[in-house]
Amino acid sequence: MATANARQRARESPVKVTAVLSAIGYVLVLGTFAGVIPIYPELDIGTVNLLSDAIAVVNSVATISLVLGWYWIRNGEVEKHRAAMLTAFSLIIVFLVLYLTKVGGAGGEKHILVDGFPYYAYLIMLAVHIILSVVSVPVVLFALVLGLTHTPAELKQTAHAKIGRIAASAWIVSLVLGVVTYVMLNHIYSWEIPA
Repeated sequence: MATANARQRARESPVKVTAVLSAIGYVLVLGTFAGVIPIYPELDIGTVNLLSDAIAVVNSVATISLVLGWYWIRNGEVEKHRAAMLTAFSLIIVFLVLYLTKVGGAGGEKHILVDGFPYYAYLIMLAVHIILSVVSVPVVLFALVLGLTHTPAELKQTAHAKIGRIAASAWIVSLVLGVVTYVMLNHIYSWEIPA
């Protein structure tokens, strides 16, 4: 009964639900970066590197799920699309837990040690990745809330398809750039975690 009531409230107010969920996500991330959420264990550099690798794998699989979901909905395979998008969203939750643990436990982020063109290319890709990550949160959540609270027939009367295209595009580009910057930072160039 409580689940049905929550679903109905989300169905009636998808923007409010999206706003609340987005705010929770932003508070967790900003609180972790500010060091005001003291729930993370202190991590050694080996664990930080392991978490970085795991995050890259999770993001790669999430990207594949998103691309498949996009492909399936364009071919009218609604159930496969739904499964792919829920998989991608679940993987992003896993990413968030791993990422916040890494940042909170390491006391900060790795900084790349390279000069010239590679440095600026890295910074531009990282900036686009971060901006798209921040901007896509409410868009992805709104598409998800609509998708979970409406039947496929009802979704045709909502902004789900339009918002979903924007969400998936931003999300895919962000994830790909995140993986590219991960490779540059962890496997091509050197790095440090500033004190």
